[in-house]
Amino acid sequence: MSKIISIHSFRGGTGKSNTTANLSALLAGQGLRVGVIDTDIQSPGIHVLYGLHEDDIKYSLNDYLWGKCEIEKTAIDVTKNLNADVTGQVFVIPKGGQIYLIPSSIKVGEIARVLREGYDVGLLNDGFQSLVKELELDVLLIDTHPGLNEETLLSIAISDALAIIMRPDQQDYQGTGVTVEVARKLDVPRMIMIVNKTPTTLDFDEVKSRVQQTYNCEVGAVLPHSDEMMTLASSGVFVLRYPDHPITQSLKRVAQRLIE
Repeated sequence: MSKIISIHSFRGGTGKSNTTANLSALLAGQGLRVGVIDTDIQSPGIHVLYGLHEDDIKYSLNDYLWGKCEIEKTAIDVTKNLNADVTGQVFVIPKGGQIYLIPSSIKVGEIARVLREGYDVGLLNDGFQSLVKELELDVLLIDTHPGLNEETLLSIAISDALAIIMRPDQQDYQGTGVTVEVARKLDVPRMIMIVNKTPTTLDFDEVKSRVQQTYNCEVGAVLPHSDEMMTLASSGVFVLRYPDHPITQSLKRVAQRLIE
C-alpha cells in the first residue's frame, strides 16, 4: 500500500530539502517508485539537488494549482539524472526504482503571484491522491514549507508518517515543540525526529536523550555537521555520492522506519 510522508521543519535552514532528496534516493534504491513534491511554493529549491534547471521544468505545481494542467504532467523523472554524474559513475538506484519530482515554479513572477493571490489549498489533497494513483507510487514524499501554514497542516494531516528536522538550537527546540503538538492533535500515525547539523563537540547520545525526553518522540538519527555535505553544496544527492558515509547509514535506518 502506498505511503505519504511529510518532511517538515519549523524553521528554514535545517536541511529539510536535502533530507527529502536523500530519503527519496534511499527509498528508490530499494526498488520503490517514489514521488517528491515541492510544496515550498514561496521558496522552492529541491529541484537543484536533482540537477534540474529552469529550462527543464515545462509544468510546475503552480500550473496545476492554477488549473493549467493535470498534476501528472508536472512530474519529471529525475532517476537518470541521479544515476550518473559528470564522472560517469553509476550510482545505487536499481532497475524498478524511480524518482519523480513535482517542482514548484522558480520564476519570480509566479512566486510573486502566489504571495499576492494565494491558491486553493484543497487542490493539494486531490493532487497528492492523483499522483499516487497515476504514477503508481509506492511512496510520496512532501517537502513542506517551513513553519505552520494551511498547506503544511493539510500535508501533515493526510500523512502516514512525518519526519521533523531540527537542529540542536534553542529556537529550534521551541518551534519544533509546536509542530509536534500539532501533529499529535492531527493523529499522525508515525512521527520521527531527525536532529541535523549537530556540532561534533556535542555528546550525540546526550542530544538524542534530550530530544526524546523533550518531545516524547522517537529520534531516528542525530546527524553531524558534515564538511562533505557543505562541499557538495546542493550539487547532488549526498547519499549517492557518499554511500558508505555514517550519515548515509543513519538515513537508511530512518527511511526504513518511515515506511514500516
